Amino acid sequence: MTSQYSPEDIGFMQLALRQAQAAADAGEVPVGAVVVRAGQVIASGHNAPLGSHDPTAHAEVNAIRAAAQALGNYRLDDCTLYVTLEPCTMCSGAALHARFKRVVFGATEPKTGAAGSVLNLFADEQINHQTQVTGGVLADACAKVLQDFFELRRAQQQLSKVALREDALRTADSALAGLDLPLALSHFTADLPVLDGLRLHWFDNRQDSQVAPHVYLHGLDGWSAQYAANLQSLEPVIALDLPGFGLSDKPKKVAAHRIAWHAQVLSEFLASVQPAPVALHTSREMAPLLAKLALPIHWVESPALPTVLRDAPYPDRGHMAGPRALSTLLAAPTPPPERS
Repeated sequence: MTSQYSPEDIGFMQLALRQAQAAADAGEVPVGAVVVRAGQVIASGHNAPLGSHDPTAHAEVNAIRAAAQALGNYRLDDCTLYVTLEPCTMCSGAALHARFKRVVFGATEPKTGAAGSVLNLFADEQINHQTQVTGGVLADACAKVLQDFFELRRAQQQLSKVALREDALRTADSALAGLDLPLALSHFTADLPVLDGLRLHWFDNRQDSQVAPHVYLHGLDGWSAQYAANLQSLEPVIALDLPGFGLSDKPKKVAAHRIAWHAQVLSEFLASVQPAPVALHTSREMAPLLAKLALPIHWVESPALPTVLRDAPYPDRGHMAGPRALSTLLAAPTPPPERS
């Protein structure tokens, strides 16, 4: 069946969808936008109100600001704005003020849409500029990225209700506010027998859950955020936090952290991953935890984290029991023979 939309509109909406995914990767509601002039993308943007602490930082506004700067003109009357979600009143007003020739959107927004769903600013003939509007371009794909995001968020909220053991600590969401973290990729479980009710965290960038991942394990002076660059790649990647590290629950007593226990947590987690992981990537200092693992091990240099990111999961000394314990237990380890 022939699409009612032009190949050009479909192609530019696909670029806007990439921006939406970038928003999701940053933990923002996944809406993306691009501004096109004479068949060329001159600016792009995605939702960023959480990270920027700015309620006006919608995808459209960010793209409009970038386009105006690129052209050196606040009028964009020979441009088209593509956005994955029907604009709200603020963004519709901004598009009219910029005097866009066209606005093209993907999914409708039944709660706040101002291009036909709740109201239609663009149809008001009393406004001194008329902008042509096309809706529904790649609507299903644009809606799906939003649905996937909110399904994941609901799942995370359910897991956050898992009762915290009295002998453990959990990093508050407020400690992560404003940080550049791929929180949309976060996963949690308390189901592994060895955890005894503790909650384990990992990032997982896989679009297809049937693809075997590479698993990355942090070093002693970091956590799963060390592998943010790997999570942004096309390679299927899981980045895990051991108990006491990163966003996993943190037993408060140093004595709770034993090499054998951490090794068992790692073993049970890897066994739970389906399909089975391709390999485990970690630094040599973690070698004593890996002796009984059957999968290939690749030694890597754990990327250093900026101080603000490194310290974010550990607001006080009590949260640091895991790193302190393993730093002592793994001091001067003897690495196993080369396996990769």
